[in-house]
Amino acid sequence: MTFVDEVKNAVSVRAALLVLGVLALQLLFITSYVGALHSPKPTDIKVAVVAPGSSAAQLTAALKGLPGRPLSPRTLPDEKTARQQMLNREIDAALVVRPRSISDTLLIATGQGTNETRELVNIFETLEAQQQRSLRLTDIAPASARDAGSLSSFYLVIGWCVGGYLCAAALAISHGARPATLHRAVIRLAVLALYAIVGGLLGAVITGPVLGALPGSVAGLWGLGALTVFAVGALTLALQALCGVVGLGLAVLIVVIAGNPSAGGAYPPPMLPDFWRAISPALPPGAATWVARSIAYFRGNAITAPLLVLSAWAVAGTAVTLVRSAFRRKDRPAGPAPAVPPATGAGPGPGGPGPGGPGPGGPGPGTPPATGPSL
Repeated sequence: MTFVDEVKNAVSVRAALLVLGVLALQLLFITSYVGALHSPKPTDIKVAVVAPGSSAAQLTAALKGLPGRPLSPRTLPDEKTARQQMLNREIDAALVVRPRSISDTLLIATGQGTNETRELVNIFETLEAQQQRSLRLTDIAPASARDAGSLSSFYLVIGWCVGGYLCAAALAISHGARPATLHRAVIRLAVLALYAIVGGLLGAVITGPVLGALPGSVAGLWGLGALTVFAVGALTLALQALCGVVGLGLAVLIVVIAGNPSAGGAYPPPMLPDFWRAISPALPPGAATWVARSIAYFRGNAITAPLLVLSAWAVAGTAVTLVRSAFRRKDRPAGPAPAVPPATGAGPGPGGPGPGGPGPGGPGPGTPPATGPSL
């Protein structure tokens, strides 16, 4: 055989296509992560200004006119309102101007991410220095001392997501990526649900009581973890039901390649490029990271929309898996009718030898007469 023939025997066309698919995922992985994180710039970060009289409008206009539009400012009547909006995650920071003092106060929340907070502090310190004023910082939602960079919530969510699609992949390995029957699809979803409950609880316990990395409700994080694991796993099962083994690659594309860099881990969405900032709330990692930080640092506020996003992924994945499995059973072509072997010992006719031995159309010696077709 020639070398080309040996290659063809060693690598099938299907394997070659899968390898090309893996290469495409690798390049997309590099493009997505480097593209999202190589040069973070703040864009339209929501901030508030609390100042007396016309100075509030003037300062708001100055913030709007900064080069590159790093801030999206609004005017609020008092510091109490600013604090409440920050805890509700409606704004990320607030400048409280104190005209009778030579310093102003910047309300920050390091729990939402230290990189964004650092960028905000730099912007406002520069503005205050231009006015020959100083800046005092008040952290109303501080990150845990054991949560360096406010990254623990992100890594917790990534662990849940990895568990979700790997569990779905493991279920597919045993009896094929596409469930052969609706009954089998229901069993896989039930196993996934049980895994999600256990995985969500253990993740919350490890991150909270064991390591002390995240404050907040363990029960709340448990519920979030169970929903996140199940949503990602159901998505993976649905894609496998539709596309077979290729479905796992599509799940990696959605959850890992697109979802992880846009989730707001190292850099919150306001510091990401437009594409990643736009898709962040719609994908499981971004929605779950937002909820985890809200549970840990913002009293569980502003979590309805991202929880609905996760629920939508879970419901859609479950529905597609069940429907596709039901139709797959109906669409399977009927196999060929089983072959019926010829009767033993039957002779071809009068005067002809039988298969079992010589004789006029009868069975040969030692062979019992045939009574009908053998099944």
